[in-house]
Amino acid sequence: MQNKNSNSIFHKLKKSVTTVFVFCFCLSHLACAQDKPKQLANQKIVLGVEQTALYFPLLQAKKVAFVGNHTSILGGKHLVDSLLAAQIKLVKVFSPEHGFRGDADAGQKVKDGIDVKTGLPIISLYGKNKKPTAAQLKEIDVILFDIQDVGVRFYTYISTLHYVMEAAAENNIKVIVLDRPNPNGHYVDGPILEKAHQSFIGMHPVPIVHGMTIGEYARMIEGEKWLNNGVTCDLSVISCLNYTHQMPFEVSLSPSPNLPNTTAILLYPSLCLFEGTPISVGRGTDKPFQQFGHPTLSEYDYHFTPKPTFGASNPKLNGQKCFGMDLSKQPMDSLRMDAYLNLDYLIKAYQAYPNKEKFFTSFFTLLAGTKSLENAIRDNRTADEIRESWQLGLEEYQKMRKKYLLYP
Repeated sequence: MQNKNSNSIFHKLKKSVTTVFVFCFCLSHLACAQDKPKQLANQKIVLGVEQTALYFPLLQAKKVAFVGNHTSILGGKHLVDSLLAAQIKLVKVFSPEHGFRGDADAGQKVKDGIDVKTGLPIISLYGKNKKPTAAQLKEIDVILFDIQDVGVRFYTYISTLHYVMEAAAENNIKVIVLDRPNPNGHYVDGPILEKAHQSFIGMHPVPIVHGMTIGEYARMIEGEKWLNNGVTCDLSVISCLNYTHQMPFEVSLSPSPNLPNTTAILLYPSLCLFEGTPISVGRGTDKPFQQFGHPTLSEYDYHFTPKPTFGASNPKLNGQKCFGMDLSKQPMDSLRMDAYLNLDYLIKAYQAYPNKEKFFTSFFTLLAGTKSLENAIRDNRTADEIRESWQLGLEEYQKMRKKYLLYP
């Protein structure tokens, strides 16, 4: 028979062994979890559009409407051509801002027309007709959506997505979103849009950089009941394979005329705020959204002169010598590591601009989604102080966002 002391020693030893086992198990589990993104990083990302075995069968014997643009590419050719080659009954095409071929200026009214190659009718969803009408969706069974997004609230492809989902819900039509990685998907930042400042360049209570793929964003629109009158959309997302939000992703095609490369895409969230000021962001040059300047900012040595170009037929400060900063030569790794909305450019330009009363326009408030950003800059708040004021809203948003993520 064992005495009390031996029983006590036995139980302590058992407890210690159990603790060590649990600790080792947790370490092993943690290591596996940490290794998963590394394992995925060594594999090729497979886009939603490439997984035809998952969505082609859903389109067979259906009348299909397609929402896309020049980025809707499958195997080197346009997805529309691939759908027709697969004998899918494609009835019409809806195009977003910049048009079906992606060659229209930002903000330019895009007209309806006929696709020269296929003869399909193209209906613009930019201008007065931002939402498909019941007549335009008559006899349509499925809407297929495939557009490369850049993960920024005021980039209007997600607003087009909202209206497409809303129209589909109201007309009992299924929506299939083919997902693509978000080149700005590795962080979340900026003020949350306030309801008083909703517009087509900001429809939802999300920060400027929302950190979601377009498929995840569609799930959030549906899950948060943001569609008119809370209508429910029959939504399916064909997700990417081998993708995580921390993976660097370079788009193969410019998503719009003034975002010609990854540098411009990574700088876009910070520099687009200048669109609500007199400052040029380089539209009408070979470095749009990779520089900024104005004729009055003579304290800067660098300069450029905007002129009419593809995608910018009448650029801001056309023909005027603008002094400012060239941001195009920053290393890509450095840009990705700066995972925050950079307000320093905006603050410095405001401080150097001679007529401060006319620096901000009403468009700036729509871009920011709040009046508080303008007020804070006018009050000479630092970038860190301004960004700190966003944190509570961002924490609440992150909780909401988490429910709809498809990727780690």
